[in-house]
Amino acid sequence: MEQTTYFEDYEIGAGRTTFGRTITETDFVVHAGHTGDFFPHHMDVEFMKTTPFGQRIAHGTMVFAIGVGLTASVVNPVAFSYGYDRLRFIKPVFIGDTIRTRTSIAAKGDDPKRPGHGRVVERVEVVNQRDEVVLAADHIYIVERRPKT
Repeated sequence: MEQTTYFEDYEIGAGRTTFGRTITETDFVVHAGHTGDFFPHHMDVEFMKTTPFGQRIAHGTMVFAIGVGLTASVVNPVAFSYGYDRLRFIKPVFIGDTIRTRTSIAAKGDDPKRPGHGRVVERVEVVNQRDEVVLAADHIYIVERRPKT
C-alpha cells in the first residue's frame, strides 16, 4: 500500500500497532544461519537450562528485524529511513512468544542537510503477548516538505 504523507502531515503522538507474530524454532535457526551468530544463548538448550533464563533467548537482532518488518505495511514515496537511534533489548524473547510493534511519532524538526525536508522521529516499541516492552528504538525518517503551490 502506498500513502503520501508529507512532513507537515505528521502529528506528535500519532501511532499504530501491528499484528502479532509468534517466534518459532525456525526463526532462531534461520537467523543464526543468516548472521553466523550461533552463540549458545540462542542455540544450546542444555546450556541455557543452567542460566537464569532457563531456555534459549532470541537474538536481539532477530527481534529487531522482525519487529521492524511488522511495521512495513505502508510505503511513503516522499520519505526514507535515516536509521535507528537508542536501540535497546529490554527483555528476552523466547520461542513461542508473540511479538507486535507499537509506533508513535515522538518528535519532528528541520533537517539541517536538506532544506526541502524535515526529520521525523518515530518511537518503536516491540512488545510481547503480556504487553511488556522487549525492544525499543527511535526510527528517524527524512520526509519531504509539502510542495509550495
